[in-house]
Formats: sequence, C-alpha cells, structure tokens
Amino acid sequence: MHTRQIATLTALCLFGMAPSAWAADKPTDAQIAHIAYTAGLIDVEAAKLAISKSKNKEVVAFAEDMVRDHEAVNKQALALVKKLKVTPEDNDTSKTLKKAATDERAKLAKFSGASFDKAYVANEVAYHKQVNGALETLLIPSASNAELKELLQTGLKVFQGHEQHAEHVAADLK
Repeated sequence: MHTRQIATLTALCLFGMAPSAWAADKPTDAQIAHIAYTAGLIDVEAAKLAISKSKNKEVVAFAEDMVRDHEAVNKQALALVKKLKVTPEDNDTSKTLKKAATDERAKLAKFSGASFDKAYVANEVAYHKQVNGALETLLIPSASNAELKELLQTGLKVFQGHEQHAEHVAADLK
C-alpha cells in the first residue's frame, strides 16, 4: 500500500502536480499496496518502451534491470497481500499515477535515438528520487503491517540502487 503512494507521489512530482493533489490522509495498507504495485508497473512499462526504442547497450541493460527488479518486487507484493488476505485498494493517487505515466510514456515515445535515451534516463532519475522520497517519508511510516513495512524497506534499498544506476547512465550519456 505504501508503494502505491510512493508511485503516486512520484508521478505527481514528475508531472508537476501540486502536493495538494496528494492524499491528505495517511494511506491504509491496502492503498499503500496498490500504490506500490502501480509504481512498479509504471517503471516496468517505461523500461519496456526503452528496450524497444533504444539502441544504446547501457540504456537497454538499465531498462532490463528495471523490468527484472520491479517485476520481482511486485511479485513479492502480490504474494504478501494474498498471504495477508488484503485486497489492494485502487485510489485517487494510483489513478493519478497511471494517468501521468501514460502521458509521460506518450511524450517519451515521440523521441528517438540519443534524445530518447537522455529523456528516458532523466525521467528514471527523477522518478526514483520521488519514489524513494515517498517511501521514506510517507509509505514506510504509514504502513501498519510489519511484513508490508519490511517489504517496502527492502524495495527502498533496491530502488536507491536504481537511482544511483540511473544517475551513472545519465552521466555517461552527456
């Protein structure tokens, strides 16, 4: 549920939405689960676009890492919600994230070559910064269930690595 809010906050920040658009109340575990899953799915979809469009081996390798890691975390999240008998709850934040991600992918799809690579990687740097911030300040602190909180903390470590990797790739593209 925290992951969903992270994704939502990330999408809101990336797409210029004001903090007032964020959920005012502390998210429930079911909402956090949905936000987290949505955030991971968004990054998988962006990575698949990069794999199909980029000719840069470093960008493609980074995108393949995003697909592998985010799909693995989402698989763990789905197993946890099933175990806990929690139904992820769609909410305004996850819906906003999905819409913003669709709009961003449409923008990215218009680029090609080095322009695409730079735009994709810059988006990944910004996205991971926002998601990591949301995990640290909102989703992890809001999670009630200890196992959910632990999964979010593990995800944060992985996503911090993604942020560093994206920054490295961005530096190489300059």
